[in-house]
Amino acid sequence: MADPRGFLKHGREVAERRPVEERVHDWNEVYPGSAGRALLPIITEQAGRCMDCGIPFCHQGCPLGNIIPEWNDLVWRDDWEGAIERLHATNNFPEFTGRLCPAPCETACVLGINQDPVTIKNVEVSIIDKAWDSNLVRPQPPEWLSGRTVAVIGSGPAGLAAAQQLTRAGHTVAVYERADKVGGLLRYGIPEFKMEKQHLDKRLEQMRREGTVFRAGVNVGADQLTGEKLKERYDAVVLAIGATAARDLPITGRELGGIHQAMEFLPQANRVALGEEVEGQITATGKHVVIIGGGDTGADCLGTSTRQGAASITQLEIMPEPPETRPANQPWPTYPMIFRVSSAHEEAAETELGSRVYAASTQEFLGDENGNVRALRLVDVRMEDGKFVEVEGTEREIPAELVLFAMGFTGPDKEGLVEQLGVDLDARGNVARDASYQTSVEGVFVAGDAGRGQSLIVWAIAEGRAAAAAVDRYLTGSTNLPAPIPPTERPLMV
Repeated sequence: MADPRGFLKHGREVAERRPVEERVHDWNEVYPGSAGRALLPIITEQAGRCMDCGIPFCHQGCPLGNIIPEWNDLVWRDDWEGAIERLHATNNFPEFTGRLCPAPCETACVLGINQDPVTIKNVEVSIIDKAWDSNLVRPQPPEWLSGRTVAVIGSGPAGLAAAQQLTRAGHTVAVYERADKVGGLLRYGIPEFKMEKQHLDKRLEQMRREGTVFRAGVNVGADQLTGEKLKERYDAVVLAIGATAARDLPITGRELGGIHQAMEFLPQANRVALGEEVEGQITATGKHVVIIGGGDTGADCLGTSTRQGAASITQLEIMPEPPETRPANQPWPTYPMIFRVSSAHEEAAETELGSRVYAASTQEFLGDENGNVRALRLVDVRMEDGKFVEVEGTEREIPAELVLFAMGFTGPDKEGLVEQLGVDLDARGNVARDASYQTSVEGVFVAGDAGRGQSLIVWAIAEGRAAAAAVDRYLTGSTNLPAPIPPTERPLMV
């Protein structure tokens, strides 16, 4: 364990973000010098708050099974090389999770029963940032090659985790990505202010040096590489195509101009932030923006719209406003639905640009004479017998010149590769798989959101690692790769 009395001597302390008036004018990460470096002056005492709790429930809270108390202890002892070795033992990409994960481990922290929990996520990102700075992250090429080939379709966190594990096991791995650059939603879905793409690029370079081959700009299922040819060419296939079928809102006025899915808006903004030119870019500049959806994607749209200079931003959520403290029906160590303030919400509040509206449902989009949206009609709702009921007399209009849907995703795209492979789907529309992550088609496996449904980045990496172990066993008869809990035994949500 770390400092036996650390949790008695020190309170929880996290890194301060850059001033709002500074960061809203650029696309850099909201923490000075990046999240991990900003925390280094205080991180040793924060790691020392980790208790000798007997049963570390943080393990249960983390889908990756990160051995959190051990690397907290190593940080407290100033053994950063030991800390990154212990962290990498369970997590291929802590620089991603340390920035993007909502940290269910912290809500499961035993200290969090009656105090503020350990800053687990902050310690994690500090370990990996210091490891990169100290040249402790090195390629780990295999000692021998198996002669077996694997195709990984999709280069998000699940695909990258599976590819890295399989490459290190000695297989020849090719990762296919339909976008022009590798990274999936890590590249074009996550705004630069949440994770600068330098962190992604450094990890991809490590993987290239280990032997993983990346083929960007190839839309498998089209582009002359069909599902049948894929099976002929490779000994095994891993589908890590994500859940990209966005949920829509088919109400009156949906056809009006200026109404877009978040994943139409965010990738364009990310490209421009990285210096690319986007013809006909969807922008929030000078417009009244309405974001429908109160989750992380909605917050990403909010922060992006703030930086683009929107006239106003309203974020709508159909659920009621959550409480600020853990409700009684969501006891420790569960992940509670509480009121959270992201960096984007902080920016919108301080600049007086944005507001969050809860328990509201959109009834209709209203257009102007040019066929573009000008407003939307709202009504308050309440929950009765498990259904949303409109509250009479609460109908109103709000200005809306750009409407962004951030309501989540319904599963993977079915057209193209999924149809060509002929894999079965489950009742929720995801690609069905057994306890070994294999689909109904022999030699074809699925990991991440495509099989699990829309979920967290930690679940994607965990499933990529587990699927890699299953593929290795399928190809060779046994495996030394870690194999976490099979998907049939996992909860659908954290």
